[in-house]
Amino acid sequence: MTRVLLIDDQPVIGEAVRRMLAAEPGLAFHFCPDPTAALRTANQFQPTVILQDLVMPDVDGLTLVRFLRVNPATRDVPLIVLSSKEEAVTKADAFAAGANDYLVKLPDPVELLARIRYHSRGYQNLLERNAATAELAKNRKHLADEIAAGEKYVRGLLPRPTSEPLGLDWRFVPCTSMGGDAVGYHRLDADHLALYLLDVTGHGLGSALLSVTVVNVIRGGTLPATDFKHPGQVLFGLNEAFPCEKHGEKFFTIWYGVYQLSTRTLRWSGGGHPAALLFAGAAPRELASQGPMLGMMPWPEFEVSECAVPAGARLYVFSDGAQEIHLPDGRDWTVPEFNETMTRLVEGSPDEVMDGLHRHIVALHGDPVLDDDLTLLEVRFPDGP
Repeated sequence: MTRVLLIDDQPVIGEAVRRMLAAEPGLAFHFCPDPTAALRTANQFQPTVILQDLVMPDVDGLTLVRFLRVNPATRDVPLIVLSSKEEAVTKADAFAAGANDYLVKLPDPVELLARIRYHSRGYQNLLERNAATAELAKNRKHLADEIAAGEKYVRGLLPRPTSEPLGLDWRFVPCTSMGGDAVGYHRLDADHLALYLLDVTGHGLGSALLSVTVVNVIRGGTLPATDFKHPGQVLFGLNEAFPCEKHGEKFFTIWYGVYQLSTRTLRWSGGGHPAALLFAGAAPRELASQGPMLGMMPWPEFEVSECAVPAGARLYVFSDGAQEIHLPDGRDWTVPEFNETMTRLVEGSPDEVMDGLHRHIVALHGDPVLDDDLTLLEVRFPDGP
């Protein structure tokens, strides 16, 4: 509804304007003859257009315009000055004080109504935009709070860094939305340690929930007929347990390894995941992931690889967010370039490889906010027997 407030000390003007507008549907009119009560009246009436005289007793008209403009309830309400003077200087002063329009009174009823309708419609559109913006900001804050809570929950599931039985540490750098990366390690028995990192496709709550569920299944050892010391069986069981058609069409990559402490032997299997890097000399050895992404299709057997781990070696497992970096020049960072960077960091800054890689990736990307989650697992094997 259009709500018109007239502020004028002359009752005859108030009656004349009331009669001009009386026959108009959807229009409410209120007359305020006391300029000293104008702000209080405006706050109560909540007009969508204000008509105001410039020459009134007790309060200067331009001063009242300025008061209306700083009053929170009326600062955006369109204000049409009604003046008996057709002077350029007076008009300029009115506009400088904050008026939206200027009419010489008494104006033609058709013109007055047209201007009232025009300004009222614009103000109501502004109110609707402001309400929509406020609701959007509220929703964004709610979403940000949910993402922060989800990230906190995911971090709470990650194991603590440790130095026993191996040096184990990780980094988890989420992007702007909740993602599906997860990393973990735990003892299977006194002689075997499980190491794993997975990445669910997509972003959002669905990806995060699936990631957490898979980690809990691995940690709890709840896959039927599965020896968790056998990486191929673990991947087979996960592939059977999480078909994408039952989990929102989401599938995931994973690198899963088992290290036997007594023999210094590492056995691993992978599905669609970047190759892990084992540093035990000048160049890293790529511990490749041979199988398909898990959940995409039935797969009869996941290949298992094995290697002896030299004393003092280091193992790095990571999500594709560490390698798939889009550079500002439009080029993509290559795997050989990634491997070269990792080699340089391991040789030159062995105590801060993961943080150094993170800084390097941010510099390459040109923005501290990455396009994808960045998750890293570092395993430091002992120097002695």
